[in-house]
Amino acid sequence: QVQLVESGGGLVQPGGSLRLSCAASGSISSINAMGWYRQAPGKQRDLVARISSQGSGRTDYVDSVKGRFTISRDNAKNTVYLQMNSLNPEDTAVYYCAVWARSGIATTVYWGQGTQVTVSS
Repeated sequence: QVQLVESGGGLVQPGGSLRLSCAASGSISSINAMGWYRQAPGKQRDLVARISSQGSGRTDYVDSVKGRFTISRDNAKNTVYLQMNSLNPEDTAVYYCAVWARSGIATTVYWGQGTQVTVSS
């Protein structure tokens, strides 16, 4: 089992920045990757960014955030971050931390509680 605690959401003006954090606890050694999803009202939950927990940490981003968002990790703190710059109203959503963890031969996804990000003037 992996437990996740998120922080860092809030209200920001267009063009502003926010940093989200997600701290993991529990079966940390089983984690393969960590990432962030977001869900806007009336829409599905979509992957925003993901970082591997092995090696140098390969990163992947959805096209709409490339060049504006940066995902990073601190393995010593078992924490993943999402630095969000140049925010626009289309980024408004509930952001969820996700962790992919090995469970035998299977992979289980664990979710954080979600944090609201609102971009508005």
